[in-house]
Amino acid sequence: MTILQFILWSLLKVAVVTVVMLLGVAYTVLLERKLVGRIQNRWGPNRVGPFGLLQPLVDGAKSFMKEDLIPSGVYKPLYLLAPILALGCALIIIGVVPFGEPNVGPAGMHLFEIADVNIGLLVILGVTSIGVYGIALAGWSSNNKYSLLGSLRSSAQLISYELALGLSLVGVVLRAGSLNLRVIVEQQATKGMLTWNIFGGMQFFAFFIYLMAAYAETNRSPFDLPEAESELVAGYHTEYSSMKFAMFFMAEYGNMINVGCVATLLFLGGWTSPFGNLIPPPENILVHALFPVFWFVAKVFCFLFLYVWVRGTLPRFRYDQLMNFGWRILMPLAILNIVGTSLWLAYHGN
Repeated sequence: MTILQFILWSLLKVAVVTVVMLLGVAYTVLLERKLVGRIQNRWGPNRVGPFGLLQPLVDGAKSFMKEDLIPSGVYKPLYLLAPILALGCALIIIGVVPFGEPNVGPAGMHLFEIADVNIGLLVILGVTSIGVYGIALAGWSSNNKYSLLGSLRSSAQLISYELALGLSLVGVVLRAGSLNLRVIVEQQATKGMLTWNIFGGMQFFAFFIYLMAAYAETNRSPFDLPEAESELVAGYHTEYSSMKFAMFFMAEYGNMINVGCVATLLFLGGWTSPFGNLIPPPENILVHALFPVFWFVAKVFCFLFLYVWVRGTLPRFRYDQLMNFGWRILMPLAILNIVGTSLWLAYHGN
């Protein structure tokens, strides 16, 4: 493959994955509105298109057409940069996520991954920690006390839960012996779900810690303190309107998808089948290529369903409860999981 072909192939993958990601964000919003509606014994969106399936497109057009207001007291450079940073980090993460078999595509290229990075997990953790700067800058630059309080809460949540989230993944890295996401998936792919990290890998507690920390990292219920409507109007994006507000909205749902992808790769066997090496024969190239992608998407969908279910079921934590849970429960559990995994590997190996 020539350099020009490599560049064109990479640009094509970036364009396709970006479009799919944005469509996934739009229809995750619809999924949430539908499921929460059913939980609350109502219908949810059902007027625009069959079963309301065109509602996300109408909502996007409405956001474009709304008046874009910029309050007079804001610090404009950072005020405009904040939503771009938040959404940009959410889109960058998906660039290192593999979601299909590695041996599909032209020679030297992976069809179902933009970039095959040897330290993919480290890249994801780094970009995730940068994403909170979008929220922090939005709150500070808006010149609004509610926005500032929301951004300070988000920064405190990041410090409290980023440590637990990172430590929860150490056991997975110890078992795989690598930060490469493909290696981590292949290490789980021998006997179906029996060798997934959440079951056969003895990482159930790590998955629980990751799940709780991910809810806090994405500011989702019951950890949605940075945008608590009853206290902070709308939190860090109180002074935003039109597409700048929509970008924060898209970043939140994009991060939900990213969290589901990472959980699928690290704990649920990635694109592998729950029933072992159940992959169609390579004679049918299309089915052979798309079958693993189906399992990957199905697992991420289950994770998003759980996100919405928790939102429709649990009340919001108090702020002191949120901090206590992060430092006094999740952190000790994460450290104990590392110690337990290390001892297990020392005596039994992988």
